[in-house]
Amino acid sequence: MSHCRSFLPRSLSRREMLSRCAGGFGAVALTALLGQREFAGHLAAAESATSGSNEPFAPRPTHFAPKAKHVIYLYMDGGPSQIDTFDPKPLLTKENGQPFKMKIEPTQFNNNGATLGSPWEFRQHGESGLPISSLFPNLSRHADKLAIVRSMTSNFSEHTNANYFLHTGIGIQGRPSMGAWFGYGLGSECQELPAFIVINGGLIPPGGLDNFNSGFLPATYQGSIFTASDPPVANIRRTEASDELQQNKLKLLKQLDASVLDRLGHVDSLESAVANYELAYRMQTAVPNLTDMSNETAETQAMYGFNAKTKGTATFARQCLLARRLVERGVRFIELTCPSVGHDRWDQHANLRQGHEDNAGAVDQPIAALLTDLQQRGLLDETLLVWSGEFGRTPFAQGNNGRDHNPFGFSIWMAGGGV
Repeated sequence: MSHCRSFLPRSLSRREMLSRCAGGFGAVALTALLGQREFAGHLAAAESATSGSNEPFAPRPTHFAPKAKHVIYLYMDGGPSQIDTFDPKPLLTKENGQPFKMKIEPTQFNNNGATLGSPWEFRQHGESGLPISSLFPNLSRHADKLAIVRSMTSNFSEHTNANYFLHTGIGIQGRPSMGAWFGYGLGSECQELPAFIVINGGLIPPGGLDNFNSGFLPATYQGSIFTASDPPVANIRRTEASDELQQNKLKLLKQLDASVLDRLGHVDSLESAVANYELAYRMQTAVPNLTDMSNETAETQAMYGFNAKTKGTATFARQCLLARRLVERGVRFIELTCPSVGHDRWDQHANLRQGHEDNAGAVDQPIAALLTDLQQRGLLDETLLVWSGEFGRTPFAQGNNGRDHNPFGFSIWMAGGGV
């Protein structure tokens, strides 16, 4: 029986006891937490319920007073070249056309050519002397408002995974987008519109709508896709003969969903559907008011570029003006995607000059106007603007006149609240 001696009772030290039982304690704690609606992603809903509100977007108290209340994320789909926009490299210009002198890591297509200097001139702008490419003559007038970060990196060199990584922090689908986190954590100052709105020019980025998903958060917090056209949301106009008839239909749907919830308990898809029914009803009034540009002066529309002849400018101008109007209404997170239909993405594996000139030409005037407009209306200090792609481009050519993907270094800029 000597082989059983290890099973005889013996005293345990406190350290051994905690080590052996940690897994069991964790399981007990997890069981308790999983039984709480708060832990299941509904702390916000529970807090709203206790305060007498059923609004998932009700503003939440913060740990400290924030400088920014809203975010406008200017997403440049495709990977703009940092070398040709906000990160000048004079040595590349000096060595243009020569064999690249550094060891080159494998690139997306591995069709690596010679050193490629920027075809655009950089000049210093503003009191700060910030160097900005000649691609952005209008934006450069706001140089002193911009904080450029030239040390961005990504873990992925392929568009889809890089987009997920940029939007959610992980390179696969299924995680909450940053806009969803903003709505979940902070709520919104507007109860008639979603807290997270994506104004799309007609091209969905690689990775699709999962870039704007709520992941494991309640579905209410996922991004709502608006277009730059009017109306920006499909089926926003009531089809019922009267408001009363529509109200009765919504009431019946809510009762049916409630009966299912009574039987099954918490079902996120149903709870989110109920919240979305109610939000959609309020949006029927809010969205037409939002998109009615009749109260915008001709000067304002011209400043944004509504009638510009440059390819894509009018579309992005409308996206930017809608973003300002959403900020005025208290929407928490607004993402604008560029380019629009008819444009190539910022993904110039060839024909770098034409492609970047087209895309920069589409966004330069509207973004500059947005900065001016927000400042004139006293909204810039409470609105954070972020301009970014999913990665950068290589300092050497792909083929003769393009640049390959470069996740090892790229640039973004920020302006406005907190910067």
